[in-house]
Amino acid sequence: MNRLSPAALEQFAVALAAFAEGDLASAIQASRRAQSAAPQSRLAHEATRYLEHIATAGSESVYSSGEAFGAFIRGGGNLALYAALSGTLRRIYHSIGALTLLDIGVGDGMALLPALVPSVQHVDLVEPSLPMLERTSSALAARGVAFRTFALTLQSFAEHVGNEQWDLVQASFSLQSLPPADRQAALGWLRGRTGRLLIAEFDPPNLGPGLDPARIAHVTARYELGLDEYVGDDGLVAQGFLTPIFFSAFDPGIARTNYEQPIDAWVADLHTAGFTQVTRHHLYDYWWAPAYLLDAV
Repeated sequence: MNRLSPAALEQFAVALAAFAEGDLASAIQASRRAQSAAPQSRLAHEATRYLEHIATAGSESVYSSGEAFGAFIRGGGNLALYAALSGTLRRIYHSIGALTLLDIGVGDGMALLPALVPSVQHVDLVEPSLPMLERTSSALAARGVAFRTFALTLQSFAEHVGNEQWDLVQASFSLQSLPPADRQAALGWLRGRTGRLLIAEFDPPNLGPGLDPARIAHVTARYELGLDEYVGDDGLVAQGFLTPIFFSAFDPGIARTNYEQPIDAWVADLHTAGFTQVTRHHLYDYWWAPAYLLDAV
């Protein structure tokens, strides 16, 4: 249930519209009205605080605070989410036996490293963030796991490696960053490189664009849940990551970096790419949306 009453939600929508137009003064005023109308809403409180800050200090990249992002990804529901994901991956590795693995968007190994079993003989890592890639590489080296690293996007990697094959390919919350046309092309390319593909993604509803009222109502309700998972840190995650991410979703001046879609759409894309059977494993009911692992062969 949304903690913003209908009257407060109306004012919050005004604040978002003003923010989208670059009118921070009006956005702050409307956000304050929403906060007064719904004092129980942490989102309204954090939104007003954030807008007041950027009105004087300017906005920054939501990833500019490594401390805030680190606290986000290593706290809250992410702990249970990644524990469920790693456990499911580990069971699948065990069921296959000896295998070569390609991990797309491995990050710092939060999903991969706890899942590894001795039968994983070789891992290729694709991750455009060099610092994250180096952390995962160091962990694999310490365990004596054979690996190669590619500090590339998936599109560049596909051009680089030619016709190599892997027993298993996985991508944990990384393919959502690809625009639909690039994503479909990537899935088709992967179909020719592996007999089995694992994709972890969320199952959000189809939302209207921009400032559609249904979209505002859904996103605000979900972010209330997300903010609840990070209390007692003096607003580190709220102000350093979650609230900036929230507002970026309504900022027409920010280039889109996320193309989430419902799980049914992922399944359809996988079938289009040539995978004949797709199994869904429910992982965890995350604050943003339920998470699933799709197992495509």
